[in-house]
Amino acid sequence: MSKTQEQQWINRAALYEILALSFLLTRRELAQALVNGEYAEACAEIASANGLDAQMIAQVVDELAIYQGREADEVFHELRQEYTHLFIGAPRPVISPFAGIWYAEEIGVEPLLFVNKKSMAIERFMRCCGVGQPAKTNDPLDHIGSMLEFLQYLSLLRAEVLVPPEDIEIPANAYEDFYGEHFIDFAHTFAAATIRGSRMPFFAAMARVLGGCKPLGHE
Repeated sequence: MSKTQEQQWINRAALYEILALSFLLTRRELAQALVNGEYAEACAEIASANGLDAQMIAQVVDELAIYQGREADEVFHELRQEYTHLFIGAPRPVISPFAGIWYAEEIGVEPLLFVNKKSMAIERFMRCCGVGQPAKTNDPLDHIGSMLEFLQYLSLLRAEVLVPPEDIEIPANAYEDFYGEHFIDFAHTFAAATIRGSRMPFFAAMARVLGGCKPLGHE
């Protein structure tokens, strides 16, 4: 592998990492990075390195600038509250973060976690590549954040920064297969819904970045 190819995979891993941080349950560290400007700066640099649209990147930076200079605790609580409203909800979230739920609604069956064809296929795929639920949890693996973390993992494997577990033989095209079969269509649908539904600039901004991910062959 050339140095250029290695760097491309590292850049992809960084993109998936910052997106996963954005769409997993909000952490205080994220709020701190927003208020000191580091998050917007990193997001712009990473998105640019991955060839995302420059006009979209500029819009995202403008949207994230609203958080700079504010109190980190205040921003954290605002983001956590909005995350709960959007992606957890009671009794249902405004926007489901689970690919299987979208799949079930699309084909007209009852949208249950874990047990539909899409969620089970995603779980089998990840487990074949040596990835399962974190210890002491039973969270579905078809959450958008978990899928982004999985693509980060596959990208680092392709960059040869990580090595797979000794007892796991990961298919050569695991990244392409997961990206094309399970991720990209869901990512675009989820991103569009988040842009429409978010009451706060942060989630809409990061959904623009997620929506900027391109289909295979156009990356």
